[in-house]
Amino acid sequence: MPSPPAIPQSLHVEQHFTATETVRDIVIGMSDGLTVPFALAAGLSGAVASTALVVTAGFAEIAAGSIAMGLGGYLAAKTDIEHYRTERLREVRETQELPEKERAEVRDIFREYGLPEDQLETLVGAIASDRERWVDFMMRFELGLESPNPARARWSALTIALSYIVGGMIPLAPYLIFNSIHRALMSSIVFTLVALLIFGYVKGRFTGLNPVRGAIQTLFIGGLAAAVAFGIAKLVG
Repeated sequence: MPSPPAIPQSLHVEQHFTATETVRDIVIGMSDGLTVPFALAAGLSGAVASTALVVTAGFAEIAAGSIAMGLGGYLAAKTDIEHYRTERLREVRETQELPEKERAEVRDIFREYGLPEDQLETLVGAIASDRERWVDFMMRFELGLESPNPARARWSALTIALSYIVGGMIPLAPYLIFNSIHRALMSSIVFTLVALLIFGYVKGRFTGLNPVRGAIQTLFIGGLAAAVAFGIAKLVG
C-alpha cells in the first residue's frame, strides 16, 4: 500500500492555545458574576414582590462580591510571586553550597529527554558556567516555575473585579427596567441564560475546549444555581 503523501511544510500550521493569565481572570470573574447575582435575584424574586428590594440587594452583592473576588485574585497572585522568590533563593543557595548535587540534577533532567551520556557533561558544564542561567534552568525544568509578572497581583484583582461587575449587571438589569417582579424575573432568566451560553461558548474557544460543550456546561451550572436559590426562597417564604 503506498504511503500517504507528505504534508508540505508551508501548509503545516500548528494551532496551540495557551490561556493567558488575563483570560483566566476574566473567566473567573465573569463565571461568578453571572451565576451568584443571578441566583440571588431569582431567590429574592421567589420571596418578595418589590423589584427595588432585589436591585438594592443585587447591587450590595455585586459590590461585596467584586471586592472579595478581586482581593482573592490579588492574594493568589502575591502568593505566587512570594513562592517563586522563596524557591529561587533556595536554588541559588543550593548551587553555591551543593554544586555537585545540583549538577547531578541537571544531568538527570537531560537524561529524561533521552540525551546520550557522552554529551551530558558538555551540556551540564555550559549551563553551570553561568549561575544566573543555571538557577533559571533549575527553576523551570526542575520545579516547573516561571517568573511571575510583578504587576500581576493588582491587574489580576482589577480584571476579576471588573469582570464580576459586568457579569453581575446582566441578571440585575431587568429589575432596573421593569416594575413587575414576575416580568423582571422572566427577563432576567432569558438575559442570563443567553449570556451564559455565549460566555460558555467564547470561554471554550479561548481555552481550547469544545465551545458547544462549554456553553452547555456553563448554562447548566448557572441555571441550577438560580433554580435552587428560587426553590429555597419559595419554600421558606
